[in-house]
Amino acid sequence: MNRIHDIFTFSEAFPLIFTQANFWIFFACVYFVFALVYKKIALRNSYLFLISLFFYYKTSGLFIGILIFSTLVDYTIGKGIYKSDNPVKRYVLVTLSVVINLTVLCYFKYAYFFTDSFNALFNTDYKVINTLAQWGNTLSNQNYFTVDKIILPVGISFYTFQTISYSVDIFRRKIKPLKSILDFGFYVSFFPQLVAGPIVRAENFVEQIGEPTKITKSDFDSGTFMILKGLIKKMIFADFIAMHFLDRVFDAPEMFSGFTNMMAMIGYSLQIYGDFSGYTDIAIGLALLMGFKLPVNFNSPYKAINAGDFWKRWHISLSTWLRDYLYIPLGGNRQGTAASYIILFIIIIGVLIAFGNIQIQITVLVLALLIYIWSIFNHKVKNHINTNINVMLTMLIGGLWHGASWKFVIWGGLNGLGILVYKYWRKISPYENLNNFGVRIWKILITFIFITFTRIYFRGESMAHITRFYNQIANNMDWSHALDILQNYQAVFWVMLLGYITHWLPQPIKNKIESTYANSPMALKVLSAVCLGIICYQAFSSDFQPFIYFQF
Repeated sequence: MNRIHDIFTFSEAFPLIFTQANFWIFFACVYFVFALVYKKIALRNSYLFLISLFFYYKTSGLFIGILIFSTLVDYTIGKGIYKSDNPVKRYVLVTLSVVINLTVLCYFKYAYFFTDSFNALFNTDYKVINTLAQWGNTLSNQNYFTVDKIILPVGISFYTFQTISYSVDIFRRKIKPLKSILDFGFYVSFFPQLVAGPIVRAENFVEQIGEPTKITKSDFDSGTFMILKGLIKKMIFADFIAMHFLDRVFDAPEMFSGFTNMMAMIGYSLQIYGDFSGYTDIAIGLALLMGFKLPVNFNSPYKAINAGDFWKRWHISLSTWLRDYLYIPLGGNRQGTAASYIILFIIIIGVLIAFGNIQIQITVLVLALLIYIWSIFNHKVKNHINTNINVMLTMLIGGLWHGASWKFVIWGGLNGLGILVYKYWRKISPYENLNNFGVRIWKILITFIFITFTRIYFRGESMAHITRFYNQIANNMDWSHALDILQNYQAVFWVMLLGYITHWLPQPIKNKIESTYANSPMALKVLSAVCLGIICYQAFSSDFQPFIYFQF
């Protein structure tokens, strides 16, 4: 009874996450009722909406109010956009939707970021005050809410982008608005993907909401296979190596050799892939068991042969969202708009402040000035800048989406530079048109190294922490004790090796494994699930291990 009480009451210490037994008891109860109501579409959608709200309440408590607010605002604005034939009114309404959504997102996610940046730029000492908490305390005449701290609601970056896509897709006449606010609420809050994606575009999901539930044997097989695969990725390839090796190295990189730090970075690439793709695999699998299809979010990203190819394979729902709702509206690869230059200028100034190194700041500013002067007198240079500025801007903003810190912007900028460098390198590369095995392996290796060693800006707690990490690799590799490190953490390194081998398996072999599972008898499927469950929970820690992307 205590477990049932824990599952169905809010507890900040015990949210419902996919790696806990409580979630699967919760899902079993939800699925039992779903089996009774799924034939009636309106009832099914309303039921899943209410369950999704409860799931979010279990994850975020009173922040459910922000989710409901976003739902009401965009449902109302979407109706208004569709009913109006006045181009100006439609444009005003869609702009209003974007502004409201981004304002809410910026308030909760970027208040500290903007305040700290302003203080650093103008040498001030402003503090963040939770205005909403003040209003709540005033209205209730009680001190229910803390006014000196703003807490980030889980999943706000994901569902904000979904509600924006709904309004914009109606504005572009790609979809019609949903007739019921319960249906729209279901779209916004569908619980498998609510808190960490994938980001579901309105044009890809709205049609499914009005269709009857059809769960084929193929859907069931694919769904259960995805869930099992996701649990293995998260609990073994992510959590196990993090708990037994990565966390202790990243907590104090100066206490370990450069070789150990380097191996931790290689391990972190596996951890973050296993963690994030594991979550989306489970989300896709759960949705399939309820008759809904979510977009693919990963496609073997460490098989990428260049940085651009990597971002076509990693967090695909975000990459395509940024392409269609930011990159193309800014001018795509045709031109840099005034908005492009203004936003880029602001971001560059912020990045320079973040480095805090006067030599780097002066060098970058001088280079930027020289390039600008050169572009005035050389149209080819100007055209190159115009065609590339939006790629860079999209990656910088994509970095900022991941976290409210300049180190995330730097991380996005490095990936943008990687894309641009390859764009020009491929024009002179003697290997570009060669497609033999050796050349492909070389391209994959270079891309993997680049992606892995830029991720320290993603993982590092501060610029000082990142600097210490790089210093160890540059100045203290200590190869003489490398074998000792491999032996002391041999269980971790065997798991890492297994993780990368399974990732780099050719796709036909992966398809064969899934096909073998799908064609096996039900008893064998159950036995496989039990065995994998035992293995996962043998490697599982009693400590709470949230998914990494919950923080975004």
